[in-house]
Amino acid sequence: MSLTIVDGGFAEPVFGSQRAFRALMDAFARPGSVADLSGLAVPPPPMSPAAGAILLALADADTPVFFETDMPDAQAWVGFHTGATATSDALSARFVLLAPDGDCTGWSRFAVGTAEYPDRSATLLLPVAALHGGRRLALSGPGIETTTHIAPQGLPAGFADVMAANRAGFPLGFDLVLVSGGEALALPRTTRIQEA
Repeated sequence: MSLTIVDGGFAEPVFGSQRAFRALMDAFARPGSVADLSGLAVPPPPMSPAAGAILLALADADTPVFFETDMPDAQAWVGFHTGATATSDALSARFVLLAPDGDCTGWSRFAVGTAEYPDRSATLLLPVAALHGGRRLALSGPGIETTTHIAPQGLPAGFADVMAANRAGFPLGFDLVLVSGGEALALPRTTRIQEA
């Protein structure tokens, strides 16, 4: 078995998982805040350390993962450390690692939950060049006192419109996490995103 697949997981699985889980839950509770997940996981490239830590903390044998980009080493690494299976069925995926340069209009093919079970939706992980220094976006909604601003670099064209359509379907919809290096920024389906 390749060391690429075995190495790079949480050094202390229980504590690493707890730290990553808490950081991500805090990020979802306060949209626009940046979670530091650095130093927890070292997945095979091109998967970022933040995406790796999130999947190690949340994925398991009951959560299929969809990889929009072909990354066999990263897929095998996630499977080895979590028991999660990679799926080619977009609708069945509970976690999705998006392509950094993909078309966001295709995100509607992922699970948004059902009226009875809105939590049966997908969490999308979007790799971006950086979480700072890009075009400013204004965020409002639950967890944000008035308005907060973010400026990620490398968002796909049409991002704000796709996220507005996703929010309009509440309580259904996917949740999105921007990942860059060891950092993550959560954008739950309840967050209003407008160009500032």
